[in-house]
Amino acid sequence: MSEKGMIKVHKFIVGVMGGGEGASRKTLEMAYQLGKLLASEGWALLCGGRAAGVMEASAKGAKEAGGLTVGILPGRDKSGASRYIDIAICTGMGDGRNYINVLSSDIVVALPGRAGTISEIALALKSGKKVILLDFDTGDLFDFYRSEGLLWSVRTPEEAIRLIKEYYVEKYNSPA
Repeated sequence: MSEKGMIKVHKFIVGVMGGGEGASRKTLEMAYQLGKLLASEGWALLCGGRAAGVMEASAKGAKEAGGLTVGILPGRDKSGASRYIDIAICTGMGDGRNYINVLSSDIVVALPGRAGTISEIALALKSGKKVILLDFDTGDLFDFYRSEGLLWSVRTPEEAIRLIKEYYVEKYNSPA
C-alpha cells in the first residue's frame, strides 16, 4: 500500500508534566487551559494520572473539551487516579514511571513543579524529546538543550500550542 493510502494509527500524544499537591492556582489554571487546547486540536493528553495538581487540572481541561486522557500511575492499582483519566496505566514503579511518561509522549510540556518535574524534563531531553517549559524558569540548568533546539520556553498555553503545531508539521510533514 502506498504511503498516501495508509491509515494513520498513531494519535499524537502530548505529555503534560508539573507540580502535584504544591502547584499554585496560576499553574493549575494554565494546566486546565492547556488541557482544553490540546483536546481541541485532537491530541491525546498524557500525564502522571493522579488526582492532584497539574495532572488533575490538565486532564480536567482535556476531558471537558472532549479529549482523550492517559494517566501513568505510580502504584499497582487505580486508587488515587484522577476521575478525568480515560486510560489509567498502573506501573508499580513509583517515580520510575517518569520514564514511561516521557518516552510515551511525542512532545512534553512542563509547568512549574519540583524534583519530579525536573526529573521528567531531564529524562525527556536526554531521550531527545522536545520540551516546552510553560511559565517555568529552570535557570541555566538545561541551556545546552536549548542551544540544541530541544528546549523552548513560553508564557502562555496558546504559545505552547503554537510551538506544538510547528513541531508536528516538522515531524510529520503535514498540518496539525
